[in-house]
Amino acid sequence: MTTETIDAPRGGEMVESAFLTQLAAVIRAEDSYGQWDDKTDADIMAEFIVTKEERREIPIIGDPDPDVMWRVGKFYDAVGLLIEKRSGCMASQMQKMSHEGFGRVVLIAGKLVVVSKHLRDIHRFGFVSWEKLAEAGEKLVEAAVETIDTYPDAARA
Repeated sequence: MTTETIDAPRGGEMVESAFLTQLAAVIRAEDSYGQWDDKTDADIMAEFIVTKEERREIPIIGDPDPDVMWRVGKFYDAVGLLIEKRSGCMASQMQKMSHEGFGRVVLIAGKLVVVSKHLRDIHRFGFVSWEKLAEAGEKLVEAAVETIDTYPDAARA
């Protein structure tokens, strides 16, 4: 008798999340020729999933890969857009990364900093599962909306 093992999908099962939906929309917005129309959201966001084994194999010496920098930008773009949807305040992203993979990302709504995140080991940016990816994005959005609710005059200035 033979048993066949079926590998689980990369990152586990896709979860329902407003953040993942927004992230997919941000990525799809760059597909002006419709090349990704037949791909699932999981297909176009697969690079955001980085297993523990893959993470260990990624060298942290040298310049961060441009694809990683693109992923970081898209992640925080999705955070900013979801903040805007939930609060009505546009949140713009600014980031500064060193060639060593260290840096900072801030999202600003009006005159208010709603997200401030120091990043290190940017070479290894990614999440072990869809659930962790969604959780990270949602957590940033919720905290930002709470900050906007606390200081609405500064956020709308």
